[in-house]
Amino acid sequence: MRTGSLCDVIQTSQRSTRVGMKKPNAKQKEIVVRALKTQQRKGINIYAMFLPGSAVLEIADITRVERDDHGELKGFQRKGIRTHVQSIIEYLNQGDVLFPNAIILSLGSDVEFKQARGRDPQGVMDASVAGTLHIPILEEGKRLAWIVDGQQRSLALSETKNKNLPVPVIAFVSPDLEIQREQFILVNKAKPLPTRLINELLPEVGTMLPRDLSVRKLPSELCNILARDPNSPFKGIISRFSDGKKSVITDTAIEKMIARSLRPPIGALNQYRGFANQPADTDAMYKTIVLFWGVVREVFDDAWGLTPQKSRLMHSAGIRSVGILMDQIMLRAEGLAAPEDEIRNSLLRIAPYCCWTSGVWDGIGMEWNEIQSIDGHINRLADYLCRLDRELSRQNA
Repeated sequence: MRTGSLCDVIQTSQRSTRVGMKKPNAKQKEIVVRALKTQQRKGINIYAMFLPGSAVLEIADITRVERDDHGELKGFQRKGIRTHVQSIIEYLNQGDVLFPNAIILSLGSDVEFKQARGRDPQGVMDASVAGTLHIPILEEGKRLAWIVDGQQRSLALSETKNKNLPVPVIAFVSPDLEIQREQFILVNKAKPLPTRLINELLPEVGTMLPRDLSVRKLPSELCNILARDPNSPFKGIISRFSDGKKSVITDTAIEKMIARSLRPPIGALNQYRGFANQPADTDAMYKTIVLFWGVVREVFDDAWGLTPQKSRLMHSAGIRSVGILMDQIMLRAEGLAAPEDEIRNSLLRIAPYCCWTSGVWDGIGMEWNEIQSIDGHINRLADYLCRLDRELSRQNA
């Protein structure tokens, strides 16, 4: 048997006569590879190794983000970008290439590591131990490894003519999907990963994340609930990245509306954020959103549920503008005995001046369908709605 090969691929007993093969049992197929083992987070083993490029997809599945029948988020990979994969294939097919970019895998606990015997050289850094890693080969969809980073590279490596090119692989053992998602987000944070995908994954991650990511977690969590809860006025009309299809309202519009309402000092949801060691009161936030937007749906029923092309209320500009109006109305209504009545009366007062599906907005001099999702248009529409609310509320007092 050669001792210098990077990887020993173990097949069934009928094929065990190839060089570099051995047979663990009559049925089991596995890849055996030389690896270095270490630990970073307590209890989680990490392995560094080289594999022939074509072997990566023999042991690893590519999971794409989707929701199961119960609405739970599964997977964490974006959809493959064919043009990008093809460009990598063309590069690899040149033959004599340098491809040092590591693929990151999450491994199930059924892998086995056997430490190499012998003494370490004097003075060697005690950062890892050498040995062989045994990874079973299972059918697609049930494999022990998942690609956390390097989906498109792995696809390209499986299709290139240069199939024996050794590529670096870093793998950590964790069947915990939460840890896998955490690593996926952190690894891809500096890459052109769709913001909607990161935002949708964030609520599924419970560990501490960098501060700039954590502030996006709460709006996405609330958006998730609004999209699925039968009591939500937004049930069934929010497009999430995992759905793979368009609906009426983009999740980005909802998340931006919520994020603004969380800002101090006048955001209606800011009072529930929690301070110091107190947790955020997400139930109160959710009830506030459902209460206000439930009345919006009732008052503007002719504009609700239509596509943004037919209703600017359902457009990102409309959602965000009315969200600013929500802050103003809710801060007034929540101090009253019947807040829902105050919301309804406030919206009914401004309803005759609204042009969600036709007409011209007198206060801003724009056709109803001229309003776009840009800050200038959103601010002008929000200022007009809030000014109407203040003036008409004073007249009614």
